[in-house]
Amino acid sequence: MKKPPYPKFENRREAGILLAQKLKPMVQDGNGLLVIGLPRGGVPVACEVAQALDAPLDILVVSKLGIPGHEETAMGAIASGGFRTLDAKLICKAGISDRAIHRVIKRERRELKRRESVYRGDCPPLVVRGRKVILVDDGIATGSTVLVALKVLREGNVSKVIIATPVCAFSTFGVLQHKADAVVSLMVPDPFHAVGAWYVDFSATQDEEVCQLLELGR
Repeated sequence: MKKPPYPKFENRREAGILLAQKLKPMVQDGNGLLVIGLPRGGVPVACEVAQALDAPLDILVVSKLGIPGHEETAMGAIASGGFRTLDAKLICKAGISDRAIHRVIKRERRELKRRESVYRGDCPPLVVRGRKVILVDDGIATGSTVLVALKVLREGNVSKVIIATPVCAFSTFGVLQHKADAVVSLMVPDPFHAVGAWYVDFSATQDEEVCQLLELGR
């Protein structure tokens, strides 16, 4: 299916501002609203959304499980509390062994622990019970990190989850629509290529910036 051409976002900040404009009509009642960014690139986007909607900002720490040798492609993701998602079809197609999967999980658990320490510090654990949550990432390709985040939020008994992103792969968008209460994406290109292909500036978000934005948003 051929999709219309899309312009690129200048950077994550511009993407967040535009995303907030799309979300505003959906959240007229901001009572109990919480904006959650996924590390690391989702936090700058989420910060703009939180400011525009006058909502608090928090982070849900997840870590992508990259395919060995092709780490940018996710075969799954993990989150604190033992939550995990695995793309069985992709793993089978790529011929990835259980041993290789366990090695990746072990490595990413260490990174998950490090991120929790850096990003949360002395802040209390994330509490979402009864909240309306907007879950934000800077782009969604396979959806692995978003899906594991959804598991965490559903387990935490949120009242509603809206997935919001500047750009989402066409095939993944349909999958997420069946998982969340709503999915908002400014662009749904097909072919997708990669998240960075839809930004002029897609430089890596550093830990220091994430911490500064979270402090501002909280």
